[in-house]
Amino acid sequence: MKKLLKIIIFVLVITAIYNGVPKVLRMIYPMKYSQNIYTYSKKYDLDPYLVASIIKAESNFNVNAVSNRNAYGLMQITSSTGNWIAEQMELKDYDVDKLFQPEYNILMGCWYLNDLKKEFNNNIDLVLAAYNGGRGNVQKWLNDNDHSKDGKSLHYIPFKETDKYVKRVKVNYNIYRYLYSK
Repeated sequence: MKKLLKIIIFVLVITAIYNGVPKVLRMIYPMKYSQNIYTYSKKYDLDPYLVASIIKAESNFNVNAVSNRNAYGLMQITSSTGNWIAEQMELKDYDVDKLFQPEYNILMGCWYLNDLKKEFNNNIDLVLAAYNGGRGNVQKWLNDNDHSKDGKSLHYIPFKETDKYVKRVKVNYNIYRYLYSK
């Protein structure tokens, strides 16, 4: 009888853990602004879980986030990048303050990710490295044998922050896919 009780308790604990973990993870990995994420991901041919993963890494879904490098909003777009994106998108009403508006920030961030995807032939590692470390730096690294053997992918990212960023976004991506793709 005692053994049966232990088995029942064990099964209940495992069941509670199994059913509770996704709920806890959804609190840690929210899918805030999902309508904007899905809308602009679709418009710019992006995986919405990748966009959510980038937002998680960049701002932890804080619309008012400002980095020490003066990047703004959910997707941490700098004013100079924002100006360039607005020019490319022909956004006549662009103002840097709009980067604090979730829809506007996600729109511009998704457009930019799509632009990087085109430049780097859909190589997500390169897209992420360019989003964080700059597209010019990634192009330099691709042309340097210390960083790329084939000129198409990186075997070494010299910026530690960018290397960690790429890895963090990829972990986030796997978690977002697990939690929300069902």
